[in-house]
Amino acid sequence: MGAGVIAVSAAEQTPSATVPAWKLVWSDEFNGPNGSVVDSSKWATETGGGGFGNNELEYYTSRLENASQQNGNLVIKAVQEKYTGSDGVTRNYTSARLKTQGKFSQAYGRFEARIKIPRGQGIWPAFWMLGNDIDKPGWPACGEIDIMENIGKEPSLVHGTIHGPGYSGGKGIGSPYALPDDQSFADDFHIFAVEWEPKAIRFYVDDHLYATRTPADLPEGTKWVYDHPFFILLNVAVGGYWPGNPDATTVFPQIMLVDYVRVYARTRSKSTNSVQP
Repeated sequence: MGAGVIAVSAAEQTPSATVPAWKLVWSDEFNGPNGSVVDSSKWATETGGGGFGNNELEYYTSRLENASQQNGNLVIKAVQEKYTGSDGVTRNYTSARLKTQGKFSQAYGRFEARIKIPRGQGIWPAFWMLGNDIDKPGWPACGEIDIMENIGKEPSLVHGTIHGPGYSGGKGIGSPYALPDDQSFADDFHIFAVEWEPKAIRFYVDDHLYATRTPADLPEGTKWVYDHPFFILLNVAVGGYWPGNPDATTVFPQIMLVDYVRVYARTRSKSTNSVQP
């Protein structure tokens, strides 16, 4: 080489090719001792049997019978049993509902979990998020992002949905994702994720992009409410307006296994050089 010419490596010429697109910022791998409670520094247990606005039939408890760590997984178990809570409410099913409210929340990023869902008529597993300002404007003004929901009568389908003011409940803006060849989601683990940026939320199953939501999708006159931190929820509901009630074909107990929950922040903008997760 001639004098004054400095060799530059390919990596130095294109630094974005060597910088990861995502940085892990929060996770739970559920590797606690078998039979142990979940990490209380990461999760709060929501309890009650009031139906949660959906006419659900379960009572969510804080018992190990309904949520524990086992063999590197979170186990959420829906049980058919008569149970009366401290509030005097009696239900014929119990389950668990965990949330990171007050422990962790984040605006934007990749939120993913590897989950093996339960099965059966009336069973309603979910991995989802709510705006952390829910105590102020309330729901749905806080916003809701349903990363994965399944209703048992649709074993091959999951749904990704957003809810906000003017497009909540049955008017939520959602899309289904179907496994090929009528496979059942309950037969194996799958990775459910969203990539969330200002003005865009992308929904994935096993890294297949199946829906993208932007402000252009909203009904006229409604507001995009996804510009502030959200917290994470995991639960298995029993019954409700959407899935309907269990019937004679429903087998209990039903178990949802969660291998991990991981949250990433983007370290660089999407581009032609971006490494996709």
